Amino acid sequence: MSEIERGRGVALWSQISGILASDILKGQLRQGEQLPSAQELAARFDVNRHTVRRAIAALEERNLVRTEQGRGTFVQEQTMDYVISRRTRFTQNMRNLNVEADMEFLEDAREIPPPQVAQALGMDRNDYVYRIETLDRADGHIVDYSTAYFPAARFNGLPAVYRRLRSVTRTLAEFGVADYERKHTRVSARLPDANTARLMKQPANRPVLYVQSINADTRGVPVQYGVTRFSGDWVQLVLMADH
Repeated sequence: MSEIERGRGVALWSQISGILASDILKGQLRQGEQLPSAQELAARFDVNRHTVRRAIAALEERNLVRTEQGRGTFVQEQTMDYVISRRTRFTQNMRNLNVEADMEFLEDAREIPPPQVAQALGMDRNDYVYRIETLDRADGHIVDYSTAYFPAARFNGLPAVYRRLRSVTRTLAEFGVADYERKHTRVSARLPDANTARLMKQPANRPVLYVQSINADTRGVPVQYGVTRFSGDWVQLVLMADH
């Protein structure tokens, strides 16, 4: 492999970044492969670890690598196209992509919702909702962290049913909602708060794709308000026009 050259007017971190980028683009470092540690790279290039960290940061800006807290730095895999349409279903999206999906329940609570949630669900401010928080994985990688709100009066006991069925669609069907559609979707990019960064195991300075949504039954009555934080490392959102 090429080694860095001192005294030629190019910063050492930039040279290291270029060498590693070349290794990735040529396939010498494969998708999903873990890079050597900062200490090992510092020894290889005879530089300090601060220089190595700057080189890795430059690779992250180019979306060539990703860093997982507590695990290390890995060559970035190809992102998944996650389709958002009138009938967005996580399980169906994963099935279409031929990846193995898994959902982890974090917590649930019966509570008075924030004002914007009550408004989105068409509820009085003192009505209760069920709040359910989950992590979704695809092929073992965390792809999103979701918070979903459901009107408690209409769906009495929903968390237990959701935990048993592990599907929003099947859970709502259990309560007589045979079908529902996406009524509203708002997408933005923002930095994660400390809790989101911890749960998604990503740096706090890396944006997430923040999706706010409202699902409604066939009469147009809202049944779910959701906030989903997608990992930009793994997911590319595809917004489909209604047909």
